[in-house]
Amino acid sequence: MSEPVAPTAAAPIVVGVLYDFPQADGGALFEDAVRLGLDAAAARAELDRPVDLVACHARGLPGGSAFDVEQAFAELAAAGALAVLGPSISDNALVVRDLADHSRLPCLNYSGGERTRSQWMFHYQVGSLEEEPVVLAGHLAAQGHSSVAVAHDHSAVGRGYGSCFADACAGAGIEVTATQAVSPLSDDLTGAVRRLRASEPASLCYLGLGMAARPLALAVASEKWDVPVVANSALMFGYARKDWRADWEGWVYVDTVADTNAKRAELRALSPRTAAGPIGVAAYDMGRLLGEALARAAHLTRDGVRVAFESVKALPATSGSAGTTMGFGAWDHGALKGPYLVLRTWRDGHTVELA
Repeated sequence: MSEPVAPTAAAPIVVGVLYDFPQADGGALFEDAVRLGLDAAAARAELDRPVDLVACHARGLPGGSAFDVEQAFAELAAAGALAVLGPSISDNALVVRDLADHSRLPCLNYSGGERTRSQWMFHYQVGSLEEEPVVLAGHLAAQGHSSVAVAHDHSAVGRGYGSCFADACAGAGIEVTATQAVSPLSDDLTGAVRRLRASEPASLCYLGLGMAARPLALAVASEKWDVPVVANSALMFGYARKDWRADWEGWVYVDTVADTNAKRAELRALSPRTAAGPIGVAAYDMGRLLGEALARAAHLTRDGVRVAFESVKALPATSGSAGTTMGFGAWDHGALKGPYLVLRTWRDGHTVELA
């Protein structure tokens, strides 16, 4: 009689994590938050095998190259990933969108661009190129500012923001007095600020990835221009760069975390570090979405995970104001629904939610 065969452990599910810019902590905050989200999902629907997170670091646009992102995606695909989390910058997510469709590998990016979505690319909105401009124009109108000058990055992200903001201002009855495209890697924007100021606007707006927002602020200060400033979600850079916060004192910007969200309060009790800023909160929610999809997948294949993502509905979101939910559908690959964009300002080195 043959010896009984000992049971073997189930093979882990491989999930890729694609970073498209250098991570100061090597990705520890993001991956720890994803793990917390996976654990939260497991409490609702148990997975029958472990999940291995395999990270790949690329130096993507605007400071790096699309080729570096392409190479990182190829490595994760070759590693057997059933899904990929990332990238985070819209320029790079547009690159990965087409790669995901070609490889039939489901991805969940956390950029601000809805055009990154496709059949195989899902999108958790850490900001929105299309919706933030509407929020900012509405704020300017509510404050009685009848005109605005705009500085936007010379990039796909900056141009997208600028176009949507022009439309939003037209709808709100706000005149755009001047528009200036600036390099996202600029270190001196004095000339740009002088040209914008010459148009005599009632307010100033910055739109872009965020690196140019600091030299813009320095130029505004050096020119002693006392002007109300609004900005897109680029000013979330202040969470990581404490030394930049004072330069943005009083600037109103778009964020994706609210102080009154009950799900965020639950996360803060579990992990204050994860709940402290928009990226930790987003990574936690992405882990929850991923865990729900993996648990629901009738077939543990890439296509099975894609279909399972589309079956996740109406989960209370940790991002956004109370009432924000997340989920997907067959033709709906944007995760967040409801009031997920929040106006905040940098004040005395802290981010403060506006009423």
